[in-house]
Amino acid sequence: MAIDLKDVAARARRYGHLVLMMRHAKTESSHAGGDAKRELTDKGLKQAKAIARALSGMDLVPDRIACSSARRAEHTLERMLRTFGDAPHVDYRRNLYDQGLSSVFDELSTTKPKVHSLMIIGHEPTISMACQWIADPEEPAFDELNLGLSPASVGILGADEPIAAWREHGAHIVAVLKPKHLP
Repeated sequence: MAIDLKDVAARARRYGHLVLMMRHAKTESSHAGGDAKRELTDKGLKQAKAIARALSGMDLVPDRIACSSARRAEHTLERMLRTFGDAPHVDYRRNLYDQGLSSVFDELSTTKPKVHSLMIIGHEPTISMACQWIADPEEPAFDELNLGLSPASVGILGADEPIAAWREHGAHIVAVLKPKHLP
């Protein structure tokens, strides 16, 4: 089932600030160097490219990206930056790999008001749990977050307040974008 990207873009434009919470793309199941060294599969490379093209096509290239330092997250971002170009400011954060929800909340709370769109690339279950914490539970798509985000999925959340001022259940779910939904 394809998602209407024009509709998603129109909904996103209603908000002054956006957070794009993304789970890294599909990875190999193990790596000799340990979990943090796991690489993307061919499918994961395609997923990252497809999501980047969709976001770019909707004019949703983020101002700033905070990315886990795990290889699979970095590799997802590298693939996406081929489409995004040099526009986003990128920070790599070890704490997004090993410190769970508190690391996501740290990113949100320290985001400057001039940043209108922030992308966080991390891991499950942290990313979907953070979306649930931020999103209004009355939104129809909220239940989809209970299932967790599949690889390369993005929860797009919006509000008019600067990101650092976002509080529990204060944002709206613009969309949950999954590679399988893309045309």
